[in-house]
Amino acid sequence: MFYFKKSWRLKALATVSVLFCISFITTAQEDELSLGTIRTVVIDAGHGGKDPGCHGNFAQEKHVCLDMALMLGDKIKSEYPDIEIVYTRDTDVFVELDERAKIANRNNADLFICIHANAASASAYGTETYVLGLHRTEAQQRVAERENSIIHLEEDGGEKYKSFDMSPDAIIARQIQLSVFLDQSIMFASHLQSEFKKIGRHDRGVKQAGFLVLYKTTMPSVLIETGFLTNPKEEKFLSDSATQLQMAGSMFTAFKNYKNELEGVDEQIDLDRQEEVVNIEDPFVNEAKSGDIVFRVQIETSEKSIRLTDPKFKGETVFEYQQGGLYKYTVGQHVNDLNAANEHKKKMRNEGFEHAFVVGFLDGERIDLQKAINLAKK
Repeated sequence: MFYFKKSWRLKALATVSVLFCISFITTAQEDELSLGTIRTVVIDAGHGGKDPGCHGNFAQEKHVCLDMALMLGDKIKSEYPDIEIVYTRDTDVFVELDERAKIANRNNADLFICIHANAASASAYGTETYVLGLHRTEAQQRVAERENSIIHLEEDGGEKYKSFDMSPDAIIARQIQLSVFLDQSIMFASHLQSEFKKIGRHDRGVKQAGFLVLYKTTMPSVLIETGFLTNPKEEKFLSDSATQLQMAGSMFTAFKNYKNELEGVDEQIDLDRQEEVVNIEDPFVNEAKSGDIVFRVQIETSEKSIRLTDPKFKGETVFEYQQGGLYKYTVGQHVNDLNAANEHKKKMRNEGFEHAFVVGFLDGERIDLQKAINLAKK
């Protein structure tokens, strides 16, 4: 099949995946996003039914994923009763990869969370979270190939996945649109890895690969590899209800932090500390008037305050704001200019800040990025 036998075809699929994933977004969805609220979350427990996924000595991926998915949904619903939780499956049944994305799209989900477990050598351990994109290592490619391989169990043997539009025109047309969802996916993935690390899990990082289950989703989407069932210690950890609840708790805290960051909750710009380094002659810092939208590039999040002149910022002009008990650090000040902010984001990623993403401010306060984009257009 096209994504197994030729590595260049998998690369092509991954390239289109990252640029095509919002091709079906509607005006109604754009309007909802601009309101800055999360109304619907779709939680996808990997595998199921005739597809057991990977396994260890006694545990199967389809079972541990479902357990954690249901726990996470319960936690979100308990604290946010107004948020609708939709499961792609809540029992041990088989659901096609394409249908999982369709469930998210039909429900106009604001976030798609895919929960999986990993397989490798018996010594491999830790958590990693994926967003849609090009794999950078053979290991990342193997993860995507393993998760994608279940399509041979589908009724048509995977024929539907050959119809993806891989033309250069389709790729270019989606680039600007995609940046919003991709940045938000990376934001949520970073929160997930941070929370997993707090409970002692080895942080394998935020990564990109061409997962078919994420291909047609029209919202921020992540795929979590919660650990390695092929490692006896991790198999025990992932199959125990107490530690499953711990993992679900970390996912929920990450969701809560992501929601607050996305919606601009409890943010305060520290103007005194900004004055330490702000230089209006900096080419990336432009003067803003009241009512202007200011786009910046976020490069760092920390539990503790960091000096704005810290060497880790590599001499950049840095702005600090606070949210949810965390300190956030941004660079640049692009007034009503999303394109310039996106170019600045690329520059920062090239300089080693690989998870940099664009954020928007109105009169000194962070606002939802889609809302900022809409207001800047006016």
